[in-house]
Amino acid sequence: QVQLVESGGRLVQAGGSLRLSCAASGRAFSSYAMGWFRQAPGKEREFVAAITWSSTITYYADSVKDRFTISRDNAKNTVYLQMNTLKPEDTAVYYCAASRGGGGIHPNLYDYWGQGTQVTVST
Repeated sequence: QVQLVESGGRLVQAGGSLRLSCAASGRAFSSYAMGWFRQAPGKEREFVAAITWSSTITYYADSVKDRFTISRDNAKNTVYLQMNTLKPEDTAVYYCAASRGGGGIHPNLYDYWGQGTQVTVST
């Protein structure tokens, strides 16, 4: 069992930056692939970024590539999402998720989810 708690979401102006954190408790965090997803009002939950357990591989949605960076610190049981050059269309609730498999872009590949943190980007 893994419990995930996101933090760092807030209101920010377009062009600004935020770093989201996801703290994990439970066993064997370092063995999980981790992902970030987001959900805007009235829209489906969508993939943002993912990272393998060893940080060897990261991948991103096209909409955030070159602006967002996912990373993890297994010693701190934490995964991060650095978000730069934010746009109003990035406004959403951001969720982190843990996968006992290799992760991926589909939400159903993830076994555990946090409660989410709200990011609002104003014009």
